[in-house]
Amino acid sequence: MKVKITSLFFLLFTNLANAAPESFADLVEKLSPAVVSIASTTIIDNNSQNQIPQFPEGSPFDEFFKEYFDRDQRRSQRPMTGLGSGFIISDDGIIVTNNHVIEGADEITVILYDETEYVAELLGRDPKADLAVLKINPKNDELFSVNWGDSDNMRVGDWTIAIGNPLGLGGTVTAGIVSAISRDLGGGPYVKFLQTDASINRGNSGGPLFNIDGEVIGINTAIVSQTGGSIGLGFAIPANSAKKIVQQLKDFGKTKRGWLGVQIQPVTKDFAESLGLPDQKGAFVSNVDPNGPSKEAGLEAGDVILKFNNIDINKMQDLPRVVAESDVGSLAYLDIWRKNKIINLEVILGELPGEVVTQRDSNSGTNNNIEIQDLGITIINNENGVEIVELINENSDLEIGDIIKEVNRDQINDVSSFKEQLTKLKNSGRSTLLLSILRDKKLIFISVKLVNN
Repeated sequence: MKVKITSLFFLLFTNLANAAPESFADLVEKLSPAVVSIASTTIIDNNSQNQIPQFPEGSPFDEFFKEYFDRDQRRSQRPMTGLGSGFIISDDGIIVTNNHVIEGADEITVILYDETEYVAELLGRDPKADLAVLKINPKNDELFSVNWGDSDNMRVGDWTIAIGNPLGLGGTVTAGIVSAISRDLGGGPYVKFLQTDASINRGNSGGPLFNIDGEVIGINTAIVSQTGGSIGLGFAIPANSAKKIVQQLKDFGKTKRGWLGVQIQPVTKDFAESLGLPDQKGAFVSNVDPNGPSKEAGLEAGDVILKFNNIDINKMQDLPRVVAESDVGSLAYLDIWRKNKIINLEVILGELPGEVVTQRDSNSGTNNNIEIQDLGITIINNENGVEIVELINENSDLEIGDIIKEVNRDQINDVSSFKEQLTKLKNSGRSTLLLSILRDKKLIFISVKLVNN
């Protein structure tokens, strides 16, 4: 009997030892040629007050770009170069990276593992998901590509391998495990991140996170660190979230997201009690766009969305992601809490307005500050509307960092649409505007008067 028990333990420990790879060397040798370094060059004005571009919170480039400035102050313009990573997904030269790696770049250079360089074309970018797709022309050169894996199959504790260009040191390999799944970093509603303890540093952004089968299961995007270096808290966009976006950027130059046309807020304890809900799950509908698909379907302000296509909406943040991942024009089934009972609605999804369209074969240019004298503010384009970057009128109720989403309930997509709305309202003789503002991730309404009226 003792012999049999000893044999079972021996088999158990043998299997565990075999589960942990002895070396990743063969796999890394196979994968490395598909991983690239990306140099993005931006021409900036020496006299500009905003010499360093703004990147999403958690970006590995916040301070790193300073090391790449050409500091010759005698020149009226100077190049600023940032380094990141990417990976090839097809033999004809399609490359995936992060949007913040190439945002605002006047020229993008892709450097292969053998140091061959190509000038890249930007096919499309998606700031909301922080993804971008590039294209190089390999001519007669042979490229090596990698395949997508199924990130939904990844479990906490599974092995991960990161290959990239940290701190300009191309071809760097680190390994770790999946530390957590479906992480919400607060950077936007459209992505739930994979967390890994594989060492990720500045410059790894846009590089691939592999499983031990050599498939891409994530795109390394952000780190959380008090020191700026890796402390084992790295975050990657899951492959299953990225695949559809990448394909749309390749085909259309933009992302086509599903759209309900509602404004939502969390179901608080007070809301749940007053509405007769058994718990605080769901997304409370605070407003329905009169021109959106939900209005036509019969959704009302005050409704609570409990399920979307049979997917439970446990908290408000779940709804934008599942809607955005749905196809434009598809039929969505909603479970709604209204007047102490559940009702069912069908909505034909529209397309989320305001998506970035990449102008191919032309320079994207820079995001210039625009002064709006009538309101005493300076604004720039923001993915959610327009952002206030300077206050000329110090007595204003507005604040620097406010994002204006609506003017008198009309949606604002960019600086141009904001100026059009302002002109239209001035011509109507009105002197007061109702602005819908995103401040500290909360939607508020502020009434402001025109300065020159």
